Amino acid sequence: MAASQQSNAPGIFPKGNMAVFVLVTVLFFLWGMSNNLTDILVQQFQKSFELTQMQAQLVQTSVFFGYFCMALPAAFLMERRGYKAGILSGLFLFGTGMLMFWPAAVVGKYWTFLTALFFVGCGSAVLETAANPFIAQFGPSETSVQRLNFSQAFNPPGTITGVILGATFIFSGIELKPAQIAAMKLQGTYQSYLHSEIMRVVPVYLGLGCVVFFLAFLIWRVRFPSIDESVEAAGGEAAMFSDLLHAPRLWWSAAAQFCYCGAQISTWSSLIPYLRQYTTLTEKKAAYWLIGNLIAFSVGRFAATALMRWIRPMRLVLAYAAMNLCLLSVCITHPSLVGAGAILATSFFMAPMFPSIFAVGVSDLGPAAKLGGSTIVMAVVGGAIIPPLLGYVAHRFSSYALGYSVTAVCYLFVALYAWMMARSIPVAEQAATAQPATGITH
Repeated sequence: MAASQQSNAPGIFPKGNMAVFVLVTVLFFLWGMSNNLTDILVQQFQKSFELTQMQAQLVQTSVFFGYFCMALPAAFLMERRGYKAGILSGLFLFGTGMLMFWPAAVVGKYWTFLTALFFVGCGSAVLETAANPFIAQFGPSETSVQRLNFSQAFNPPGTITGVILGATFIFSGIELKPAQIAAMKLQGTYQSYLHSEIMRVVPVYLGLGCVVFFLAFLIWRVRFPSIDESVEAAGGEAAMFSDLLHAPRLWWSAAAQFCYCGAQISTWSSLIPYLRQYTTLTEKKAAYWLIGNLIAFSVGRFAATALMRWIRPMRLVLAYAAMNLCLLSVCITHPSLVGAGAILATSFFMAPMFPSIFAVGVSDLGPAAKLGGSTIVMAVVGGAIIPPLLGYVAHRFSSYALGYSVTAVCYLFVALYAWMMARSIPVAEQAATAQPATGITH
């Protein structure tokens, strides 16, 4: 009987559509690479444009404000044209923003780079608005959380690749001391040095832009299954935004996603400045610590997918958020390599939060899943607001350690949300989302 039940358990992967599943999963890798290149840009632009901590964090604000602006229009586009049109539109915006780095570097003004990053963020928003609900619905509903966690598990390897590219090709390894800067200013060579540092970002972004347009061509050529028609066949009607007004689970999930994304982005974008303030590490060595965080995040994503065989997703998120609160207390009270190690450990425990919050938020929306998903993606604007707030606290008190108290408040809200969802969602529904992921090969 046990063997029979196992064979009848719903699989995690869609049958007969693996080419589409793989191409869409590649998108998770791609926007992960882009999003964590910005952690390198924060440090690079702070040096190249001589910015304050808060001004440098506007890199994150530009990207994630694009999420806020484009998530809802993307949902309306997909309501009319489907997931494929949304993905292709997102790739066009995404690639265009990357190619804009060349004219931005020629102009040499900070705002031109922020404009290019805004386009990148708009493209990422459309891609996430399309890809997350597409993967969640692209197979048995009983395994939507596991399937989305699986595809999201390819996001961390992308983030690692992005930081490696940035540390290798963007960071020059030249870190001038005040006396050297003063001497170069007297010689009239300092501005040309700063411009050469700015130009180092161009080849990386031009190369990625070409990759994005090539992927768009491949997706344009492949045939997508009609998920929309299957929803309508089930008796649904065209979704309207008013349908979401009576979905409290969605709005709580959006608030939790706001806090989680703010915590994640502020954690990583402030790690290199944290290490530079409290240790003797160089920029490149500090970047290796960021890579370590992303590796921990990647391992945590796969580990969480496996743990959800036995532990309900919201209970896991609750335990992980509580653990991160403890680790951040170490980061704040012991600003050193010990504190940096605690920050690294938080990356392991933050791993399942985004896909789990997203899947729970759209799980009972039916045909309104695209609009609901866009609402949760709009909440990614937390990544635009929380990092500058951390930068302000760090600047105000001359302490990046105290700045991480802003991140701790975000995890406190995520813990409260997970506790509330674990109590309010019916046990049968929670059990369904934590079924064994029989399609995963370990």
